[in-house]
Amino acid sequence: MDLSDIIKKFYGSRAAIALALATVLATSGCSQPSTLQEVKNEGVLHVITRTAPSVYYEDEGGATGYDYELARRFADELGVELRVRVAKDNSEILSVLRRNYAHIGLAGLVNRPDFAAEFHPVPTGINAQSIVVYHRDHPAPDSIVELSGQTLHLLADSNHEYVIEVAAGDLGPQTRIHPGLDAEGLLEKVNKGELPYAVISSNELDLNHVFFPMVKEAFALNDPQELVWLFPPQQDETLANAARLFMERANEDGSKAQLAERFYGHLDRLNYVGARTFMHHLENRLPRYQGLFESHAKDIGMDWRLLAAIGYQESHWRPNAVSPTGVRGLMMLTRTTAKYIGINNRLDAEESIKGGARYFRMVHDRIPERIPEPDRTWFALASYNVGYGHLEDARRLTESAGRNPDRWMDVKEFLPLLAKKEWYSKTRFGYARGHEPVTYVQNIRRYYDVLARVPALDNATPAPAEPPPTLGNGSQLANAEGSKPTSSDKREDLRAALPPELSVIPPTL
Repeated sequence: MDLSDIIKKFYGSRAAIALALATVLATSGCSQPSTLQEVKNEGVLHVITRTAPSVYYEDEGGATGYDYELARRFADELGVELRVRVAKDNSEILSVLRRNYAHIGLAGLVNRPDFAAEFHPVPTGINAQSIVVYHRDHPAPDSIVELSGQTLHLLADSNHEYVIEVAAGDLGPQTRIHPGLDAEGLLEKVNKGELPYAVISSNELDLNHVFFPMVKEAFALNDPQELVWLFPPQQDETLANAARLFMERANEDGSKAQLAERFYGHLDRLNYVGARTFMHHLENRLPRYQGLFESHAKDIGMDWRLLAAIGYQESHWRPNAVSPTGVRGLMMLTRTTAKYIGINNRLDAEESIKGGARYFRMVHDRIPERIPEPDRTWFALASYNVGYGHLEDARRLTESAGRNPDRWMDVKEFLPLLAKKEWYSKTRFGYARGHEPVTYVQNIRRYYDVLARVPALDNATPAPAEPPPTLGNGSQLANAEGSKPTSSDKREDLRAALPPELSVIPPTL
């Protein structure tokens, strides 16, 4: 197979063939414009990447991911189209780059020593470490030396092989590479007990850990290092330099930090109990109510998975949930709110979900339209939890401190100050437990992430309906709205409460 056949097979487009032919012309000594000018002349920025929540993936809203969003903005700045090709793994990405069949590789790798003479790296702003993980039924290692005689399992062309060599030398464990596996596949094998020990990048562990509760983190093999984009060795550095300047500007204007907050700012992981509990409820409770979430979310133009995530945060999808303060039902509506939005029975699952959807739409509509998504939704969730007045107080405090009141990553630093007299005494609506909406938003974002990444939900089969909610003595709660809560109402199995591990998650500031 000759060069043109290889290019056609990989790209299948005239633009890609032109990109490769430009390389041939350059090596023949013909006068050639710079790489940056070639991109602008063609009007296309070719990117090779892999599917991973840390890099690039497709959801209902289209393509997204931290690296993808940065690349899209870079292409917009250059005034060209971003054209993405998806490789099966990092080995393929590196192979494509070495042949100069793409302009940039988004592989989620650090600047490894062997890259110095091969690629032009550009840092992306995300740091990662090599983390040893293990199945919780195996002994927990404290150092690389303790793993001598064991096998550490790795992904192909990962960040970790040279890190292990540096950390352990001749005393370290053996390593085994798993071509074709991605981070989720490797973690799944550890989770099932098929592999006792593995090494994974910390950012990919953060994004995936909730799915694999049997996986435990042992220790880091190195200090945090910044992930990079990779540019082919045959290119001159004009495009890479343009990317460096773009990254610098994104640092200065805060857009890079905002992207990092969007994809990583809410990833305080559920612990073992919390993760297993959520996945159990996802399989055994959600199917009863998924159709209701879908129907009522569609009525107001909302993503049903976000509505379901709110419901889980409020009640763990329990229609008979009751709090000591009197809020009730699957969406934990107050009596006043339920009356205002036309809900008669908060303990009826369908009415509660319909009411929660209506109320969230009302709250969302109050957030200024100038605030872009997803921040507008995060503000709406905070308002849903703490009230619009307190949210506005926090936004005013944010603005008075010279920060951006329209950006969630700024405002969430000031919400907890509403619990301190020196701050709330300066506000219109006074005291609020301001750390709670921050944790509330963080948890819902985490639940939503999980729901958005479980493909089985797309074809969920409704489970048998739950029996009518009852009090401890067996009497029905369906018509108990007018009665005062009894001691049975407050039993633990009817009380809406966060699991212990969520109640102590600190705000991500």
